[in-house]
Amino acid sequence: MEFFKIKRDIPFMSYGRYTTTISLVTFLLAVFFLSTKGLNFGVDFTGGTVMEVHYAQPADLNRVRDELGNIGLKEALVQNFGSSHDVLIQVPLKQNTSGAKLSENVLGTLREADASVEMRRVEFVGPQVGKDLVENGAMALLLVSLGIVGYLWMRFEWKFGLAAIIANLHDVVIILGFFSFFQWEFSLSVLAAVLAVLGYSVNESVVVFDRIRENFRKMRKTEVHEIIDNAITRTMSRTIITHACTQMMVTAMLFLGGETLHYFALALTIGILFSIYSSVLVASPLLMMFGVSREDFIKPEKTEAEEVLP
Repeated sequence: MEFFKIKRDIPFMSYGRYTTTISLVTFLLAVFFLSTKGLNFGVDFTGGTVMEVHYAQPADLNRVRDELGNIGLKEALVQNFGSSHDVLIQVPLKQNTSGAKLSENVLGTLREADASVEMRRVEFVGPQVGKDLVENGAMALLLVSLGIVGYLWMRFEWKFGLAAIIANLHDVVIILGFFSFFQWEFSLSVLAAVLAVLGYSVNESVVVFDRIRENFRKMRKTEVHEIIDNAITRTMSRTIITHACTQMMVTAMLFLGGETLHYFALALTIGILFSIYSSVLVASPLLMMFGVSREDFIKPEKTEAEEVLP
């Protein structure tokens, strides 16, 4: 399905050096912020106590934060959970304080201001569990990346696999760079969004790569940069429709999903925007730098003299 059709090929590859330079600078900035500021890991990774409380009327989150600050819990994260009556409180790990004692102190403090408060759930995440989650999350990213390289290598050719994984990791590192620079909370839901972006981005790369491979077989007398430009232009309509529909859903979560889904949707939004950019203006120029050619897919035709020789 196409809502519009571009008649003339857009010369994307003529801007390849500029776009890859911009990507390199952005990537290095993201790495710099990650190495200097690090990620602001949530309770899922650092350990701590998670409590869910219920109010009879819509909760005033600012008042809850002030009440917790009065008992030395200024660093607690307070947000709505599911509805305006339910509040999720996440308190980082505190030395010499058990999860049960901390939850009792919190509930007692909140009930002084509102006797209707009910404690619905208390969970304690130990530091060892948080450490294991960080290690398992890093391992998940590594395995997904290796799986993508292997898939593209078998489906296309090693140059495509290498170009795609560089472009996809470019997206992931930039997402992490945003979270590091702004010190947004990095939780398990954000990690899930990062893994989703990896799969989403490779899907876009596969669509473009499929058209490039097809063009190499159909456009026998055409230069490589023209083949790639044609492949990207012919898939532009599909790209815009797919990403626009996906972003509409993610935008709804971003603005209407509450604080629980906010950073999850934010990570997806950054990933979607950069996956469009990387699949078109990073992966494809990298293919040209790696020297992709028609011979990678089609054996060169033999001349009459070569056919006569034994």
